Amino acid sequence: MKSIKGISIEENVSLKNLNTYKIESKAKYLIKILSIEGLIETLKYLKDNNLKYFILGAGSNVILDDYFDGAIIKLDGLNYVNINDLIVTCGSGVMMGRLASTTVNNNLTGLEWAINIPGTVGGSVNGNAGAYNSEIFDNLISIKVLTKSLEVKEMNKEEFKYSYRHTNIKELGLIVLEATFELSQGNKEESLEIIKKRYEKRKVSQPLDMPSAGSVFRNPEGDHAGRLIEDAGLKGKRIGGAEVSLKHANFIVNTGNATSNDIKNLIKLVQDTIKEKYNIQLILEQEIIEWK
Repeated sequence: MKSIKGISIEENVSLKNLNTYKIESKAKYLIKILSIEGLIETLKYLKDNNLKYFILGAGSNVILDDYFDGAIIKLDGLNYVNINDLIVTCGSGVMMGRLASTTVNNNLTGLEWAINIPGTVGGSVNGNAGAYNSEIFDNLISIKVLTKSLEVKEMNKEEFKYSYRHTNIKELGLIVLEATFELSQGNKEESLEIIKKRYEKRKVSQPLDMPSAGSVFRNPEGDHAGRLIEDAGLKGKRIGGAEVSLKHANFIVNTGNATSNDIKNLIKLVQDTIKEKYNIQLILEQEIIEWK
């Protein structure tokens, strides 16, 4: 690939440390974007040369395939956070934990729930990430995006369709560059106490010491996926290196050498079992990436 200002390129790169399942996956190119201009020039080059590309956030809600004969694009360089009174604007490469802690330290409230979300702002906006009955679109005002025609555009959140853990941003062919939120005046000490209590609860109930990608399935209306999976006797069920967590049944963990297929096959086994036992179709919350 040619040299482009505002990016860095590596070839034949392992993605094992770029996904939270720690699956061994490889890509022909890894491109780290340092500026919006660099992203635009990169996409022009890739499209002109018919090279495949995929934009990867923190790899925290995805199941990667084994090999990608194209370019993985990371927007880590878009990592600024600007605060003006109650308005917070940040780049899509900012980690949600950093955004949450920065706002709390500035006595703003509204994003405490996001302190332990292991994803980027861009990825979280794409999937309307959430926790503790809150979601990212609650405080979102607008998004700066890159369109299919490589034009930078500011869009209000009302221009998107969004629901529980879903938006139509990718369907529209848009790339999230920046997000702007409106928060409320808060109290740092009170926010930190909320965060502390929630973390202690997570530590007891979730397998934080093992590689995973968070909750595997959406909760069915009026029920919990974890309860259904546990009641079906699937806790501890294993295929290869992938295991239904003994700590929380709605987590699949990598016990050491799980492959993409191990995880996908275990997901299918759980879905088939729950459908057969309870006639409930569990909807996947994670995204299976199958590069063609």
